[in-house]
Amino acid sequence: DPCVADEMSIPTVDWFKTGTSPPGSQWDVSAEFDKRITEDLGFGISDVWSQIRTPGGPTMAGFADLETTLQYQLLKDSSHETAMLLGLIVDWGGTGATNAGIGTPYSLLTPTYYVGQGLGQLPDSISWARPLAVTGQVGYQIPTTSFIISQNTFVPQVLVYGASLQYSMPYLKSEVQDLQLPDVINHLVPLVEAQLFTPVANNFGNPSTTTGTINPGAIYVGSYYQIGLEAMIPINRTSGTGIGFIGQFHLYLDDMFPRTLGQPLIGTAPPSKPPI
Repeated sequence: DPCVADEMSIPTVDWFKTGTSPPGSQWDVSAEFDKRITEDLGFGISDVWSQIRTPGGPTMAGFADLETTLQYQLLKDSSHETAMLLGLIVDWGGTGATNAGIGTPYSLLTPTYYVGQGLGQLPDSISWARPLAVTGQVGYQIPTTSFIISQNTFVPQVLVYGASLQYSMPYLKSEVQDLQLPDVINHLVPLVEAQLFTPVANNFGNPSTTTGTINPGAIYVGSYYQIGLEAMIPINRTSGTGIGFIGQFHLYLDDMFPRTLGQPLIGTAPPSKPPI
């Protein structure tokens, strides 16, 4: 999401088969809270509880390291449907279940650039494509330690990147043409997302394989919430086995509480417009 906002995701749940041999099964349940400090500056806090079952091995469970994000809105141009944002993601080492292999004893710093672009200015000849939008992000993950002596292992620096392609049925109805489709269809946003990780430095002795998933699915958009459900398709054997899923319930706090919780902590936001 390339915009600062007052929002909350509770919960986000996913399940997938790990890329280990033999493959295990992993459940993740997470929550995230995002708050604007000013109209252009925001922060977020999130954490995830994971359970990993491996055939013939112990079941590992616990919380991952606490994650915080500081965000600054570089650009938010409604007329051109363009948004850009800079963020610094910090996973705080030692705050998770390091004894279960879920948290890490070191922190991770990931400066990240986000961009989003709608296609509403396309010509009338291809007006059907105006509800399309693309988003992208690229970050560089830097661990606070480069070598774990007890494991004799280097800790790599990783390029973290992804993108999405979306088609907004609410936008099609309100801004292009009302096709008199069933109401439930007019609230859907079909999309495909991808999230990838590539070790790029300090990776001596470790494989340099890119890992990640491609996630096709759909989001149901309401006035104050959205519900998303996607499949998780690993891009290779190292990324996982078979097809998993991810689901999320997301609240728009700025629309639910426009005069209280939905306001920036400093200053007053402009009157909100009905989402399209």
